[in-house]
Amino acid sequence: MTDQPLLTVEDLVVEYATPRGPFRAVDKVSFRVPQGGSVAIVGESGSGKSTIARALVRLLKPASGRIIFDGTDIAALPERRLRPLRRRIQMVFQDPYGSLDPHLTAQEIVAEPLLLEDGSSRAQRARCAAELIDRVGLSASALQRRPAEFSGGQRQRIGIARALASRPDLLVCDEATSALDVSVQAQVLALLRELQAETGIAYLVIAHNLGVVREISTEVVVMRGGRIVERGPTGGVLASPAEPYTRALRRAALDPTAIRGVKPRHLLSIGTTPEGTPS
Repeated sequence: MTDQPLLTVEDLVVEYATPRGPFRAVDKVSFRVPQGGSVAIVGESGSGKSTIARALVRLLKPASGRIIFDGTDIAALPERRLRPLRRRIQMVFQDPYGSLDPHLTAQEIVAEPLLLEDGSSRAQRARCAAELIDRVGLSASALQRRPAEFSGGQRQRIGIARALASRPDLLVCDEATSALDVSVQAQVLALLRELQAETGIAYLVIAHNLGVVREISTEVVVMRGGRIVERGPTGGVLASPAEPYTRALRRAALDPTAIRGVKPRHLLSIGTTPEGTPS
């Protein structure tokens, strides 16, 4: 890991149209992700963290601000100029089933991103997909099976393999373990750590639970109501949070061995955004 940031977000603003006018889900948020580093954005539903994730991969277009990826501001790039950079920023979604095409085999799903690479034959794509499936800990028998034939943890491993197919520099994990059982969560987190050690990939981890954050990140950004309320090294923030909101999140956090994947909606009592606003 170097000190040179791979990703720099400056004064990011993201808004949603509502019948009552624009709703500002993210309000002037700034942070950095170093090359090979792991940064987590944490907060409960409605805090704006998943909106940030979607803006970073340009599923949403920011209202204002800058998203500088490896020296290029991608916040307002037209699709034609953005396309070559898309393979370098990939996303793993929360729902390991809904994000996979149910009609394709695991091998076809993982090979999909390779279709965009010039000069790649069908045999080469199939071989690369098989190697990636093996890399995330699935057996060769998984290659010709479809998503419905896998467990949730296995489907999430397929999603990770697909994201890795384009050899990204940054992987955005949007609640990638929250829908999984306890033991499977631990396995996926261990897999992500191993892949980072092997490849030097950088992670931006979106989470609601500080137990997950502790396992995967070195820096943490705490969101509330679309704004950053606290940030710093993960160990320091977890040991001595400065903000009452962060302290409440810490109380709600469970050890990785006991995570249940349930968002702490009871924190609404300490002043979150209204139920139903985008997260």
